[in-house]
Amino acid sequence: MVIAVIGGQWGDEGKGKIVDLLAEKAKVVVRFSGGDNAGHTVINPYGEFRLHLVPSGIFYPQVTCIIGNGVVINPAVLLEEIRELQSKGVNTSRLFISDRAHLIMPYHILLDGLEEERRGRGAIGTTRKGIGPAFADKIARLGIRVGDLLDRDTFLTRLSSVLELKNDILTKVYGSPLLSLEEVYEQYCRYGGQLSPFIRETGFMLQEALLRKEPILLEGAQGTLLDPDFGTYPYVTSSSPLAGGGSIGAGLSPVKIDHIIGVFKAYITRVGGGPMPTELKDETGQLIRERAHEYGTTTGRPRRCGWFDAVSGRFSVGINGFTMIALTRLDILDAFPVVKICTSYKVNGQTLDRFPSSTAVLEKCQPVYEELPGWQTPTTEIRDFKKLPHQARRYVKRVEELLSCPVVIVSVGARREQTIKVRSVI
Repeated sequence: MVIAVIGGQWGDEGKGKIVDLLAEKAKVVVRFSGGDNAGHTVINPYGEFRLHLVPSGIFYPQVTCIIGNGVVINPAVLLEEIRELQSKGVNTSRLFISDRAHLIMPYHILLDGLEEERRGRGAIGTTRKGIGPAFADKIARLGIRVGDLLDRDTFLTRLSSVLELKNDILTKVYGSPLLSLEEVYEQYCRYGGQLSPFIRETGFMLQEALLRKEPILLEGAQGTLLDPDFGTYPYVTSSSPLAGGGSIGAGLSPVKIDHIIGVFKAYITRVGGGPMPTELKDETGQLIRERAHEYGTTTGRPRRCGWFDAVSGRFSVGINGFTMIALTRLDILDAFPVVKICTSYKVNGQTLDRFPSSTAVLEKCQPVYEELPGWQTPTTEIRDFKKLPHQARRYVKRVEELLSCPVVIVSVGARREQTIKVRSVI
């Protein structure tokens, strides 16, 4: 069985917790897209972890964790993450990296920052970690892959060619200093030596797991509304966080995916620029942010908070083909006497019930809300759906109705055990 776990909003939905929860019964967990611009916070008996590249299944000894070909990797970040896990007693011997994954190089990070500065007020709000430039080089056939580190001669030839071009851009366009070929080469050769035990042709590993009928989880990064094709372009990420991206980024046929879980927060958040129709810039938005500690795992930036947006939610269900939903952070709404759900938009005097492809149109959209009574009762210790307050159950059911997809998991806290399993998934 293959299950893809996909963010249904603008990221930060709690995918790490859901993967950590489901990995108890899995054999393989694959991170399939993004880079260290993503951050999954996981709280379990080992402690609290902020994972940026390592799959969230790493805490189970029976799970093989794979960083797939669809990920771009900063070796320094990955090695530090591995060291931190090991220092807290987490076994990393079953972690593997696809030799087809691309590397983030020093010039990618430099160019990411310089390009954001050049945009000025039109800046996209990237994490400046080199993610976009690395994916751009991948498509432009200028990328350097993890497997290249295993052959120093091939790596030197590849790096020499690419660095000459990048130095021209850095010096002639931006007036920045040259990068030293020798220094970059030696640094990445050291990384290669440290990472070599983890590097594999992971596609074959997945094919073997399929033959053994082992449960496989595909772990998404970011969220559907940040997809470069279907998200709020150009305020998007650089690789596909959709279920279809899971197939490509892991190296599996799409027909092998049995279930697709969409992870949604009971409200909605966004980091960086771009339109967000239900954003709350008042005391309510601030209360959600402080109750949920909505600050970026990777950047620390305050997240923009708003009521649940069912218009974008329906779009996410359709484009991904979600078969079930995990609804997270329901407990954050415990404090509100009234909770709201956006059911449509108003734009230019007309009602819009579909998520528009035009970012310019979305910027003009005003939310149309449906109000539901709040429950104002703590839910963090509840483990049975039937024991939730009536109003909370009604809220969950209304989300199901509006998205036409069943909620199978309800999260009522950050810890692994703070979860209500409405029905089994694996």
